[in-house]
Amino acid sequence: MIGAMALYKALGFMFLGLGFIGVFLPLLPTTPFILVAAGCFAKSSERWHRWLMNNRTFGPMIKNWQEYECVSCNSRRIALLSVTLFGGYSVAFALANPYLIAFGASLILFTIIYLLRMKVCEQKLKIKD
Repeated sequence: MIGAMALYKALGFMFLGLGFIGVFLPLLPTTPFILVAAGCFAKSSERWHRWLMNNRTFGPMIKNWQEYECVSCNSRRIALLSVTLFGGYSVAFALANPYLIAFGASLILFTIIYLLRMKVCEQKLKIKD
């Protein structure tokens, strides 16, 4: 059990690092990596899970996913744009092997379908009495 917890903790740090890099590189989507990191930390480290949940940048995104299984419209829009632009560029210009092109196009299509099927969080307006 200790080995599994160490593995989850190591994976949590790896996905957290990828999510952090994704903040600066549009090629890497931040949201899925942070959500996976939160799941890994939930199984391995209460301290790191609590830190991630209380983080002012990532905490609300994780709470929305855990409570409502939804992402913000802006997160989904950025993810769709990144996958389409950078993935499309890779398939159209960077790959020469037809099998890799077919694989890349399939992966992009799967990702786009997955993103479009994700529920978008509704903005709740607070009306003052």
